[in-house]
Amino acid sequence: MSDDKKFRDWDDRYAGSDYLFGTAPNDFLKSVADRLAPNSQILCLADGEGRNGAYLATLGHKVTAIDQSRVGLEKAKKLAEQKQVSIETIEADLAEYDLGVESWDCIVSIFFHIPSAVRAHIYPRIITALKPGGILILESYTPEQLNHGTGGPPIADLMLTKDELAQIFSEMNLKHLQELEREVIEGAGHTGLASVVQLLALR
Repeated sequence: MSDDKKFRDWDDRYAGSDYLFGTAPNDFLKSVADRLAPNSQILCLADGEGRNGAYLATLGHKVTAIDQSRVGLEKAKKLAEQKQVSIETIEADLAEYDLGVESWDCIVSIFFHIPSAVRAHIYPRIITALKPGGILILESYTPEQLNHGTGGPPIADLMLTKDELAQIFSEMNLKHLQELEREVIEGAGHTGLASVVQLLALR
């Protein structure tokens, strides 16, 4: 699939008036948000229609949401306005985007599904982009999610395991790393019992 078609596909998915994954924040993100220092500089990867970025902005953080979909980011801005906050949005392909060096207090990756070959390039850059003491908050589907069919891509290579995350982020302080099954109800896109892996790590 070409990059242009890939981007159009997400524009099409976000084109409706409803929010595909709802407007409420991800449950795992919400459960660990109190770990963030006040007024943190936060980068939300593949933030889509902005439900997580807008939520973090309501907590007083300075949020940058990055996504490949222009349509999604336009809805993210509208959602932030509805919540009476503002977020910065960047339309970019994360496979190529420069995340910076020691630039962020926190990086959020919620259901950001990319091929393992691309992860091998992006994830080391996430570590570098965090400030010392910075926090990575991540939740992803595991390959077991293919047995549930309640959301996520239909390709195991786009999903993550606890062991893979432990290896990739071995140089970080892994405060929480767990595979589990939980109910994920996030709009029409995520709709029931799911197999996920969760990570909270400090640089």
